[in-house]
Amino acid sequence: MKLINIGFGNLVNSSRIISVVSPDSAPIKRIVQDSKQKSMLIDATYGRRCKAVIITDSDHVVLSAISPETIGNRLEGEQSDE
Repeated sequence: MKLINIGFGNLVNSSRIISVVSPDSAPIKRIVQDSKQKSMLIDATYGRRCKAVIITDSDHVVLSAISPETIGNRLEGEQSDE
């Protein structure tokens, strides 16, 4: 199990991540709202502006205050270590 830092000391299991997307589009906002209603939303922004939405294979949605590009770079760096 490899963990990826998503900001402020929060870690996500990289093998469970399906996608990392920007929160600006209406469909992503609906996904966030739906997951909040189902109690499947994890807010890891520490009160800052959400820059990335991480969708996992367990239908959990994680909000992060770092950009999707940064998270993607961390995922790529971790995969090249294997």
